[in-house]
Amino acid sequence: MLNFVICDDNLNILDKLEKMLESIFTKNNFDASVSFKSDNPEEVLDYAQNNCVDALILDINLKSNKSGLELARKIREKKKNTYIIFNTAHLEYAMVAYKYKTFDYLAKPVTYDRLEDTIIRLFEDINGSVKKYLKIDNKNTVIDESEIQYIKRDGMKLVFHTSSRDYDTYSSFNKFEDKLPKTYIRCHKSYIANINQIKDVEPVSGIVTFKDGDICYIGPKYKKDFMEVLKKHGSF
Repeated sequence: MLNFVICDDNLNILDKLEKMLESIFTKNNFDASVSFKSDNPEEVLDYAQNNCVDALILDINLKSNKSGLELARKIREKKKNTYIIFNTAHLEYAMVAYKYKTFDYLAKPVTYDRLEDTIIRLFEDINGSVKKYLKIDNKNTVIDESEIQYIKRDGMKLVFHTSSRDYDTYSSFNKFEDKLPKTYIRCHKSYIANINQIKDVEPVSGIVTFKDGDICYIGPKYKKDFMEVLKKHGSF
């Protein structure tokens, strides 16, 4: 799921943008939600530094000691891949805003159609960026690859486990193995593990522990290759 954050000093605009976004997500069957909104740039900065933010919609003139441009700069320092969309009546800032790798610039008042066009293009951009996001079904469900801890085969389904939730789809390992980064390694007939999310490995018991405390297993058939990959990767 993609997390959208909104910051605007006008509470009515905040509410309106949230409602329009949720309607666009539902209409287009996008796996996304507004995870946070605020008229306080400090609250948005704090949230962004401690949570996953995939897309950020910012006003530029926030009537605060921190402008939307400054907020974008600070967030961009740590969130290199966050999509930033500026929403403002100050068109003179348009060229400056693009310094911060701005995805789009929306002039107020934002219409539903204009916002929908931007969100559709954003999802098209994400779906074409296979190195960062993985599209798991035909419903535009996309997951940040770095957040997946393991993929589990469960009957006719695949379960993509992240620290925040599980995603499932009717599919097979064969359809995904070629799309996955090299850090995803088959460790069991029913598991593919993301090495970057592993906290500990117990070779004797065949248990892999992930950063969120969840576990998966190492199958005898895959143990040797799996441990070799871990060794080459510099893990454990």
